[in-house]
Amino acid sequence: MRIEKILEKFGIKEVNESISTGREWITAVGSETHDVFSPVDGKKIASVVYATQSEYDHVIKVAQEAFETWRRIPAPARGDVIRKFGNKLRIVKRELGYLVSYETGKSLQEGMGEVQEMIDICDFAVGLSRQLYGLTIQSERPEHRMMEQWHPLGLVGVISAFNFPVAVWSWNAVIAAVCGDVVIWKPSEKAPLSAIACQMLIREILIENELPDGIFNLVMGDYRIGERLAKDNCIPLVSATGSTRMGKRIGQLVGARLGKPLLELGGNNAVIVSSNSDLQNALRAVVFGSIGTCGQRCTSTRRVIVHNDVYDKFKNMLIEAYSQVKIGNPLDEENHMGPLIDTQAVEAYLNAVKEIEDQGGRIVTGGKVLTGEGYESGCYVEPCIAEAGNHLTIVQEETFAPIVYLMKYNRIEEAVAMQNDVKQGLSSAIFSNDFRETEYFLSNAGSDCGIANVNIGTSGAEIGGAFGGEKETGGGRESGSDSWKTYMRRQTNTVNYGNDLPLAQGIKFNI
Repeated sequence: MRIEKILEKFGIKEVNESISTGREWITAVGSETHDVFSPVDGKKIASVVYATQSEYDHVIKVAQEAFETWRRIPAPARGDVIRKFGNKLRIVKRELGYLVSYETGKSLQEGMGEVQEMIDICDFAVGLSRQLYGLTIQSERPEHRMMEQWHPLGLVGVISAFNFPVAVWSWNAVIAAVCGDVVIWKPSEKAPLSAIACQMLIREILIENELPDGIFNLVMGDYRIGERLAKDNCIPLVSATGSTRMGKRIGQLVGARLGKPLLELGGNNAVIVSSNSDLQNALRAVVFGSIGTCGQRCTSTRRVIVHNDVYDKFKNMLIEAYSQVKIGNPLDEENHMGPLIDTQAVEAYLNAVKEIEDQGGRIVTGGKVLTGEGYESGCYVEPCIAEAGNHLTIVQEETFAPIVYLMKYNRIEEAVAMQNDVKQGLSSAIFSNDFRETEYFLSNAGSDCGIANVNIGTSGAEIGGAFGGEKETGGGRESGSDSWKTYMRRQTNTVNYGNDLPLAQGIKFNI
């Protein structure tokens, strides 16, 4: 499969218009042009044009007009539009997965897996379109009925990150769409071409079904576009995925106008390995969790807390497993790990390795940049294992790179306390066959994360469950369960079907 053929399939040119209202592409006059390079081989893929204030304002206007039509279409009919989008994704799964992998450096299997996540969330949203349920509530007043119903919010802004350049958008966009909202997408400037490809696909759906412009919108740009979305009173909800630093800024701007932020931010995820665990299963989970997407998942395994009785054995198993990791072109399915996203990420990786040693930790293996044939982009690094205390400043931070920290514990209460003793609260896991240990981990005295797994790793969440975390992870929830309620406004209704007007709380008002 050649990247040129895939770019042609999705209509991606040498220089791309990258502002869209769904059916129409908008030319940005006199705007910045941003070159896109692949971390796989360092080659330039294409260029995109950034939106100016003028194009942004136009997109918002068209989206507002589209909302007035889209909100009136019955939810099951909106769901049918999403069903058709999911079917189109099935047809191009390999090609879109290839583009995602080439643009971001994640393995081809992970790239196609990301497209499968999009298909899965479309299926979920189709079913959801017939289940946007409310409640009937008993009234204290005779001949009165109380109920609760949900209405669409309006415009929803989605700011996505490079590591999942299309899946996280779909988690938000298709759920918001069946709820009756319209979406304005600001993708990562590090992975804009995958976003353009998705917009091309959704454009076909809109035209084929004679739907209005403005339901699914794309506005390309840097952080300034994200800040416009966050400040815009026309957008009641802004969903942002990325670093804690970015999330704090977006949350501050959205909160200042009393809008709704949905934040899915950093993770500092730990796996507890008990002396009562299946060490081989724990090993597989830790290796994939640490090196998958080159350690650039928000759910990547950062810390491994191992019982003292099996610490040395597990450490040696991990070192041996790392020696077998194949690093190279992620489009070669024989390779386990591809490159970091860019040379800035490599610099952050090297700085972290230095900080580990400066702060008293010890590098067990890895920690170097790879050079030579096949590594010309300068973005390939060795996965790193370090022994370091949980209290170290570098361990308390999230480094978006394949670095994992090993540490010891003696009692389950101690392990859980270490797991919780970071600022982030996204994903967590325990490997143990001891019922008491696993139940303690899942109890209200256990993991403080939004995701807590038993005998599986920290990565690989399914779309059926709500995804997100606590503390500096932001508190937002996306994808499954009842996360759809975030994209709607709740309304309580009371209907008096009697001939009298009794007041609540038994109040008498004679007039």
